Parts: sequence; structure tokens; C-alpha cells
Amino acid sequence: MKNALMTGFPGFLSKNIIKELRQQKAYTTIYVLVLPSQLKKAEEVIAEIYADGLDDQRIVVIEGDITLPNAGLDGHILEELKHKIDYVWHLAAIYDLAVPKDIAWKVNVQGTKLFNELVLQLPKLKRYMYFSTAYVAGRREGKLLETELVKPNTFKNHYEETKYEAEVLVDKLKKQIPLTIIRPGIVRGHSKTGETIKFDGPYFFINMINKLKGLPVLPYLGKSSSFINVVPSDYITKASIYCCFDEEAEGLTIHLTDPKPYPVEEVYRAFVKELTGKYPKGRLPLGLAKVSVSILPIRKFLQVEKETLDYLTWNSSFDTTNAEKVLSKGNITCPDFIESVPAMICFYNKHKDDSNYHIHIK
Repeated sequence: MKNALMTGFPGFLSKNIIKELRQQKAYTTIYVLVLPSQLKKAEEVIAEIYADGLDDQRIVVIEGDITLPNAGLDGHILEELKHKIDYVWHLAAIYDLAVPKDIAWKVNVQGTKLFNELVLQLPKLKRYMYFSTAYVAGRREGKLLETELVKPNTFKNHYEETKYEAEVLVDKLKKQIPLTIIRPGIVRGHSKTGETIKFDGPYFFINMINKLKGLPVLPYLGKSSSFINVVPSDYITKASIYCCFDEEAEGLTIHLTDPKPYPVEEVYRAFVKELTGKYPKGRLPLGLAKVSVSILPIRKFLQVEKETLDYLTWNSSFDTTNAEKVLSKGNITCPDFIESVPAMICFYNKHKDDSNYHIHIK
């Protein structure tokens, strides 16, 4: 009997990971740490998961908060976890690129520090799976290695900065407990169904194109030679689970990024063609685009976070040596981005008028 504790539920990745773990019959019980404000949503998602009919695998909700000592758990619950938990998945974080620094720091850094202290109390621990981001690199450019954790001179936003600081805290535990650090690229929906629960990341560009598709032509945004690294949720799900149970992945930091990313302009071109039936023409100076989205009414109309534009001219590539070494044994590879754009746009078109999918633009 193996049991797991997972944070970040009922988020999209945690839900999908649990679904796949159940299909693989990996655990007997998965305890999910849920914020009080998310309890109702958690029960709805669990009901959806239970539709798989796998009655021999339980999901147990534990009310808690990673920003509190011992996640705010009662003593008897903590004792129960100490006796039962073999695996820990820590996904809880503030992922918003526009998040204020104080909130990001409280959840991403202080929350991870306190949760690490809880994890260290689990005597049966076989693996601690921590979800960081490939963008802990901040504004560093060039080839970014899985084996390095170097503080950049600057970050593009507070999300990157606080995830870097949080990863530093987890990385220090590598000599104390069995852990694997996962650094995903920009996560999008499922490669075949397009399913996601929120339109952020690359969807901000889709939002903008959708709002402006009535124009005679849509221009490119500036002149970019950069590549964008976007990975589908199903790749993250399968790859991270494989890493969890692979002995070789213990103690490693792994980039779950696309080893063959596309140029920003090619991705933008594919989005415009799929949404409008036409290709983009001409160019809007990037400086003008940044000035435009710095104006709140325009930003809200386009449904774009201004921080998104910083990634258009960021020149970097992610080393995937560790990832390929581990995942090749399971024949797990990253699906091609451009090939799955039609599914991505199809799902978007079905749900674009549902405000629940959109980020509140500030």
C-alpha cells in the first residue's frame, strides 16, 4: 500500500495527475491539501475523477494552507500523515505573471519553506515531487541547464523571482530526502483535446487575436528571433509521474520543456491562421504594443497581461539532458506544438465566452 499527499488541488495539473495516477493504480489513497475557500470546488472535481469507477483508490480532502506552520493541520491529522505518506507532490503556488510581490512571496516562498518543514517530518517518504518552473532563470539568456540554479541579475516578474527563491529552498533538501524538482515550460491544454481550465500563458495571445480578428489584417508584434517553450498538460502529467517512480530521477532537477520549440513568430502565425483563416501581415512595433497594453482599458479589452510581452524577445533554450535520459526509458516525448494548435483553438472557441476560463486582468 502506497499513499500520497498532494498540494495545489483542485488545480488543473493536480487533477490530471491524480486521474493518471489512478489509471496506473499507483496509490491506495491520495490526500489532497485544500484551502478552505476551495473545498466546494474540490468536492466537485473529486466527483468528476470518481467517474472513472476505480473504487479501490481513495481521495481524501484535508483542509489546510501551506502558508501556515504544518499547513494548519490538527495534531492528529499530522500524526496520521506521518504514519501513512510515502510520496508528496507539491504543486501549490501563485502562477499569475502579474501577481504582486507580497502575495507571491507569502505563497511561493514562505509557503514552500513551511511545507518543506512538514515534509521533513514524514519518516516513510520515498519521493518529494516539487513543481518549480523553467523560468527560474529570470532574464538569463543562452542555454539554461537543468544542473544549475543561478540567480539572475533581474527577473521578468515576481512570479519568476519567488519561484526561484522557493526552488533554492527545496534544492537544499537534496542531501536530506529523496526528491525530484520538476521545471515545466509554459503549460497549455491537453495536446489532443485542447482541454484546460484557464486561458493564460499562450492563451493571452489567442485572446488578443480573437478580439482583433475583425480587422482587415493582423500584424506581427515587433520582430522576434526568440523561441517560445510551451508544453501540453498531458506531457507534464505522464512525464512527472514517470519521474516520481524512476530511481534515476531521484535527486535530479528536470526540465519538462519542449526539446524542439518553435519560434515565437511561427506560433503567432499558426494562431492567427487557425483563428482567422488568414496569415498575419506587417508589423506593429513592440514598443507600441507594450505601451498599449500598459493602459488598463486596452489590456482588459484584449484580455492580455502586459507581462506576457516580455517573453517575445527573450532569447534562451532549455537543456533537457536529464529529462531525455529518464523519460526515454518510458518512451515519453513532448507532442509537437504546431500540430496540436487546431485542438487548442477548437477548445478555446467553445469556451471563450465563459468568464470562468479567463484571468481577471488588473
